[in-house]
Amino acid sequence: MNGVYLKFYVHEHRRHHGILVYEWLLERARKLGIHGGSAFRAIAGFGRHGVLHEDHFFELAGNLPVEVVFMVGEEEATQLLTLIEQEKVKVFYVKMPAEYGVIGGE
Repeated sequence: MNGVYLKFYVHEHRRHHGILVYEWLLERARKLGIHGGSAFRAIAGFGRHGVLHEDHFFELAGNLPVEVVFMVGEEEATQLLTLIEQEKVKVFYVKMPAEYGVIGGE
């Protein structure tokens, strides 16, 4: 099947209406009927400001990037992006055409 690979980058501590943004994105996508999404915490990264953030075992409250990803149809991607814009959540995203499916199994 053809669809859209939609990826967002947020800092792990960033919040929207008191909820971590990556959790907010996952929950909103679920409520829109999107069938799956995942959040991945980076071990290191930097953004547009050029500040390098790294994971250290002694840090209690990090500020590392979190990737939130979805494999969706074009209509679902549009719905999610529209919702984010309406909520005025400032977030960097990547939207790419992709082929997806399930292979193997019984």
